[in-house]
Amino acid sequence: MTDSMHVLVANAADGSISTFVLESGRLERLAVTEGLTGCSTFAVDAEGDLVYAAVKVEPAGILTLSLDRATGRLTPQSRLDLPGGGMSYLALTHGGTGLLGASYGGGYGISCPITDGVIGEPVAKVHFPNLHSVLPSADGRFAYFVSLGADLVAQYALSNDLRLAPLQPETVAAPTGSGPRHLVLNEAQTAVYVLTEFSGEVLHYQRDTTTGALALRDTATAFDTTKNLGHSVFGADPLENHYIWGADLHFGDDGARLWVTERTESTLGAVSVAADGSVRAPERFTVTETQPRGFAVSPGGHYLIAAGERSTSVSLYAVKGDELDLLQRIETGRGANWVRFA
Repeated sequence: MTDSMHVLVANAADGSISTFVLESGRLERLAVTEGLTGCSTFAVDAEGDLVYAAVKVEPAGILTLSLDRATGRLTPQSRLDLPGGGMSYLALTHGGTGLLGASYGGGYGISCPITDGVIGEPVAKVHFPNLHSVLPSADGRFAYFVSLGADLVAQYALSNDLRLAPLQPETVAAPTGSGPRHLVLNEAQTAVYVLTEFSGEVLHYQRDTTTGALALRDTATAFDTTKNLGHSVFGADPLENHYIWGADLHFGDDGARLWVTERTESTLGAVSVAADGSVRAPERFTVTETQPRGFAVSPGGHYLIAAGERSTSVSLYAVKGDELDLLQRIETGRGANWVRFA
């Protein structure tokens, strides 16, 4: 574990990103960079001290920002306009020379080259309703797009020049009406896990490391079943109806657990991941910041930082197995919804 780490938090309602430093179990806010209207997702190139932040002004776009680690300030360097709609998820690939994006409102995904921090026009596009996230494989040979609107994961070969070629089949189904949202790949790259928004499940897909193809193997409940939450449906208000509202997931405990958030009851829980990749529901839940859309687990897994869309603070926890020990709450901004270590 390093002596200190930088943490970035997007505050969508304020149009800002807060920069913190985490040291000796305490967070200190270094700076707040404003003027990022509608910023709700970003990707970090830690080696290049660059941040690629999606903004949802007209036209929507992606800003390249340079990070000054001493002051925490982010300085705009360049911008790519996206007239088709703003991004809901961004991910880097090919050693930071490629950027993948998923647009929920626009219903499209993109693959773009990056040269010296400047994002080029998309060289490939895919179209599915309500695309919510995208990630590449670790070797950069494949990319996976999650469509909440169509209940599927779309799978592609990713070429050296960032072209996307559909695998056979092009899509793998999620359970009907589940609303797949965010995904992660395990370290061995043998499995993909997807958190669903409407059914509150973690879906375990086995992954062929040669062909890149996925196959659904098993599922686990990822919300607090004692709270009598109903199965959500597209377009419904989850708070008004007391429906499941799954949000984000990240690995912890060297891949043995998957931390997940549910927004209606504002909980964090740890889904267990067995040696064979199968998943099991959490045994306990921690109530956290109100409406926790985004969070992050530190490199090494010692800390977890959670933000809430209806809170102006973030919570810092020490991670102890599947339990969380609250160390600190600190101000960030309104509508906080994205957290990344930098």
